[in-house]
Amino acid sequence: MASLFGRGRINGIATAAVQAPEAAVALPATAAPPAPPPDEAPVAVGHGGGRPPRRYTGEDLTTGSIPKKLWKLSWPQIVESVLNVADQLADLIWAGRIGTREVAGLGVSQNYVMVASTGRMGFDTAMRAMVARAVGAGDIARANHVALQAFSLSGVYSVLMAMIGVLFTEPLLRLLGVPDDVIAAGAGYMRVQFIGQGTMAYRMMSGAALQASGDTITPMKATTVSRLIHIGLSPALVFGPWMFPEMGLVGAAVANIVAQTVGAGMNFTALFTGKSRLHLSFRGYRPDGQVLWQIIRTGWPASITMAERNFATLLLYGLVSPYGATTLAAFSLTRRVEMLAMMGAMGMGQSAGVMVGQNLGAGKPERAKKTVAWALFFVTALSASIVIWMLIFPKAFLHIFNNDPELLEEASHWLRIQAIGYFVMGTGMVFQQSYNTAGDTLTPMLTTLVSIWFVQQPLAVLLPDIGLGELGIAWAIVIGLAVRLAIYVPYYFYGRWLRIRL
Repeated sequence: MASLFGRGRINGIATAAVQAPEAAVALPATAAPPAPPPDEAPVAVGHGGGRPPRRYTGEDLTTGSIPKKLWKLSWPQIVESVLNVADQLADLIWAGRIGTREVAGLGVSQNYVMVASTGRMGFDTAMRAMVARAVGAGDIARANHVALQAFSLSGVYSVLMAMIGVLFTEPLLRLLGVPDDVIAAGAGYMRVQFIGQGTMAYRMMSGAALQASGDTITPMKATTVSRLIHIGLSPALVFGPWMFPEMGLVGAAVANIVAQTVGAGMNFTALFTGKSRLHLSFRGYRPDGQVLWQIIRTGWPASITMAERNFATLLLYGLVSPYGATTLAAFSLTRRVEMLAMMGAMGMGQSAGVMVGQNLGAGKPERAKKTVAWALFFVTALSASIVIWMLIFPKAFLHIFNNDPELLEEASHWLRIQAIGYFVMGTGMVFQQSYNTAGDTLTPMLTTLVSIWFVQQPLAVLLPDIGLGELGIAWAIVIGLAVRLAIYVPYYFYGRWLRIRL
């Protein structure tokens, strides 16, 4: 084990202590307060005489059975991932009921909004890593402080992105060569989504803070309520039955803002009223330049990682656009269906990351490494159970969103090819989330850089010209995913990600 982790220190704890079996690890007296009994919450700073945290908010992730703890932490996040997927898929369903141009316009618009959100997602990643480390070390006061600083950054960023998105909606769509009729169908939706992205930012960031502290139930409840509101209100505002105005796709965006606001409110209620391990308060709040810089420094590679993927997808839309609206809609559909295959991977990856962060904070790198291995096992099983059916019955999945025979035929070819890549995408997501929450955000950024810009994008240009047509773009995506996994696996065994200090 010494050769794997090297000499030196891990989070202030000598690696010599790590070499012993986990049960026999001896921590310095000043390293951390005594661990609470398994499954019991430590006393959180700031709770005072209020109601003590509920049992699920204080799960001790640094002791006990790894697969049991991982699954207990994961299932609410998997449910939340399913509901988050509904955030975009529901809008796609209503767009499909209107027409093919709306499907294409919505797909391009959603990707632009996702690109704008990537900077904020880096703040999420950094905050999740720092909060998880602090909780693992027993420093709840620092975890609270980091969360407040991250919320401040997110607010400023969301306002800037909203201004840019509103002012440049049509030029951004034309930049990709999107046909005018598709722009007309999707521009209003895109503009309103940019205005309201701050509500989604705060729901997701507040949920990430709770998850990093070990509470995955509260964010799941908030997401459930939020998505139920969206699913119920969206068709009412799109089609205008009874007393509701008929707003078309814009109505779906408005419904999303309302729903995200309610979900964010539920998460913040838990954070500010002491119903979670964290207990935030603005008493004595001031911007902390050192912590803000740490969040930016840790988060910017994660932002670049997500920006690379989303920006690359936008460029793929530009490559697909010349093949016509039907092909563009088929590509949009398969990119959204991809989320169905990744639902379990997203939640499991986030949970593995939280356990990795807390165990590194507690000085248990070997337990962190075993957590990733268990997460890979679970994700492979979950992804396979969905992807196999996509390969056999692609039209059944696509029919959920549209019943145009021409579109279904075109999209089924795309889905069969891309479903092959879903087998490796889930495991790649676990590696990425685990490395990011360990504080090693640079490796996923460089891996994404290589797999996308040196493999996927060049092949997306070359393969259509050697007889594969537009489906060459689908094969380019699959090959890029395989290269990403080929980098992540040996890096896992190398173990540098376990030695990152925050």
